[in-house]
Amino acid sequence: MKVLILGGGGFIGRKLALQLAETGQLRGKNIDRLVLADIIDPVPINAPFPVSYQTCDIADPASVATAIDADVDVIYLLAAVVSAHAEQELEAGIRTNLMGVLNVLERCRALGTCPVVVFTSSIAVFGGDTPQPYTDFSLPNPQTSYGAQKAMGEYLITDYSRRGLIDGRGFRLPTITVRPGKPNRAASSFMSSIFREPLNGKPANCPVDPDFKQLYLSPRKCVENLIKGAELQAETLGQNRCLTMPGQVWTIAEMIDAMTAVAGPEPAARITWNKEPEIDTILKGWHMDIRTDRGLALGLEADSSFQDNIRYYLQDDAAKN
Repeated sequence: MKVLILGGGGFIGRKLALQLAETGQLRGKNIDRLVLADIIDPVPINAPFPVSYQTCDIADPASVATAIDADVDVIYLLAAVVSAHAEQELEAGIRTNLMGVLNVLERCRALGTCPVVVFTSSIAVFGGDTPQPYTDFSLPNPQTSYGAQKAMGEYLITDYSRRGLIDGRGFRLPTITVRPGKPNRAASSFMSSIFREPLNGKPANCPVDPDFKQLYLSPRKCVENLIKGAELQAETLGQNRCLTMPGQVWTIAEMIDAMTAVAGPEPAARITWNKEPEIDTILKGWHMDIRTDRGLALGLEADSSFQDNIRYYLQDDAAKN
């Protein structure tokens, strides 16, 4: 079993690699090689099997051809330009989020090996005037370029699977929090910074009102679900290859109360409340009445509570920030 993680230098890619190294198996087979590829050099990990690292820009077909060979059994397609970046720079989003996905799928088509491809999409495919609640059978109606690019990626995953060119499955990720590291250009970046920075003794700004609702999932559960998602059989997924990964919907106020319950009152006191015009338009297009019944029925899981998300961050990542 050879596994390739495109986006292996990102925080989810690295956590996924570490979990695969710990379990040593995927789809009922022993992993005998893992490849981490990214536009930046991935950080090495320890594993009981060989791990290789390479630079790969999925927007470059030649680079993709170097990363994907006929021996690859499972491809995790995590690489992407994040939401606010894609909104500010249309060409960058198209190059990576649309053409990059197409390059990966066309490479699989050329090889003729029909690998399992696990694609990370986003709840940003939903929005606008589409009636809520959103289900896995709601019409995508993205209100950002990022969401549109992810929706097109979903259609490609399903169509290439229908043709037998890949065994694809796509998962619309909730907002993943609490993320380690530093803020990025995602519109949802504040959803980690308002917890991560205060927990590490630093100030952070919240650009939304306390009653703002968000569908969230912890990095730990996200990785668990990505592994379960790769193990789902094609006949179980059926004709609709893309679905929303389970999460929970809580308000910002409820999440901050959860942080206080775990870590005391000091972190919450470090949060300021100022609107940020550059992301306000994006946030107004978000709607959070999203049902994830299909994912739950397939064995994917949400967090039990946001208190767990805070505990997971403190256990897994706080010392590294």
